[in-house]
Amino acid sequence: MIDILLSLLILTGAIFTFIGSLGLARLRDFYTRLHGPTKATTLGVGCLLIASAVYFSVREEGVSLHEVLVTLFLFITAPVSAHLLAKAALHLKVRSLAPTPAPDTDTPAD
Repeated sequence: MIDILLSLLILTGAIFTFIGSLGLARLRDFYTRLHGPTKATTLGVGCLLIASAVYFSVREEGVSLHEVLVTLFLFITAPVSAHLLAKAALHLKVRSLAPTPAPDTDTPAD
């Protein structure tokens, strides 16, 4: 039963990590590339770390806390770093390739 759980966690982690890496390589501009490593890859590495924690907790006598702490650190720091990168890009006026919406002409100007 543990082998099936570990296999599912490792397979899920590998798929999410691959999709995040593929998004980083294939997406067109900075803002869309930012989603690959911060969303999918974080979940992928989290699944792999949880699988490692389960494996070493079952194999040894005690609970393996190293992987749990690394997972918590990853889930806390990834959104913060993505926010700071996006804020720095906005400050540096990095242009997005996404089309900007047309101004609304129905409302009167102030």
